[in-house]
Amino acid sequence: MANKSFTLKGIGKNTDYLTIIREMEDGFVVRIVRDLDGYTDVKTDYLSKELFDSCLRTGYLVAVSVPA
Repeated sequence: MANKSFTLKGIGKNTDYLTIIREMEDGFVVRIVRDLDGYTDVKTDYLSKELFDSCLRTGYLVAVSVPA
């Protein structure tokens, strides 16, 4: 599942992306890219599989083919 991208549900017109960098036994290493009024904030973090699945079920994360 590495390098699969998702949009994050946000407030307003911001389009934020999450990309899975590496899959681990109990979760994922992810890169989150946020556009903050023209400033790009990039963070690398860990996301458990349980939280990831919950975000997919609730629509907070939506799969995309290629981030814009």
